[in-house]
Amino acid sequence: MQENLSRRNFIQTSAIAAVACVASGAAPSFAQAVAETGKPSPVKLGLCSYTFRNFSRAQLIEYMKQLHVTDLNAKDVKDHLPMDPAAEEQALADYKAAGIKLHAAGAIYFRSPDESDIRSKFEYCKRAGIGVIVAGDPTPESLKWIERFVKEYDIKIAIHNHGPEDKFFPSPFDVLKAIQGLDPRIGCCIDVGHAARAGANVIEAIHATGSRLYDVHMKDLANLHEKDSQVAVGEGLMPIRGIFQALIDIKYPGFVDLEYEIHGNDPMPGVIESFGYMRGVLDGMGYLTHA
Repeated sequence: MQENLSRRNFIQTSAIAAVACVASGAAPSFAQAVAETGKPSPVKLGLCSYTFRNFSRAQLIEYMKQLHVTDLNAKDVKDHLPMDPAAEEQALADYKAAGIKLHAAGAIYFRSPDESDIRSKFEYCKRAGIGVIVAGDPTPESLKWIERFVKEYDIKIAIHNHGPEDKFFPSPFDVLKAIQGLDPRIGCCIDVGHAARAGANVIEAIHATGSRLYDVHMKDLANLHEKDSQVAVGEGLMPIRGIFQALIDIKYPGFVDLEYEIHGNDPMPGVIESFGYMRGVLDGMGYLTHA
């Protein structure tokens, strides 16, 4: 079976399944149709709030309800998760009321080895009850302070690779080199698009990272070397099925967070396509993705 399912074949298969259900007279939901044989998906899908960076927290919450997504990697953008303690408290209350759970924060940047600045960011995540900080651009000097606070706060750091433009961490393999010998709570956030552009084999990177993989940012590219070629997940060349299988192989316990960075003023069509495709791939692998 090809790594990357054809979108047309996927839609045709879904249509055939729907017709079969109607013909049987049962017309169950898709989840009901596969419940007898489907196993709960070991791959958990979440969302990066940066996807809706041009929209307010209230709009983000409504979009997540439409998407049937409850797990969020929140960022201090717009009013999604403000750094100010009082504003943060209100945001947390809004998410709780909507049934949304925050599993990661970021990307949060650590470009300076400033003790008070780094501590404030750990405090920010502690207040939110967030166990994973997705760290952008930490310098070798700031890593020393980060390790100290990782031990003090017992919060994991997932260093985000940012592709060829990243001075320190173009690919997950560069992250792994830098964190050798550091506290095991310092690990990786693999951004599959940036990793591919840096020339890394994403599936090999997942296996190499193993237990130090704390978050995954999912996107797709029509050209694995071009940043501006991002498309909805399933329309590009990213080996989505292979990525999911690699995550299952290493028993990855974290989330795969969609980070859709294009069409900032109208992201929902592409976001809907992306979640539909990812759920379809997992369904095709025999896993139940809807309760």
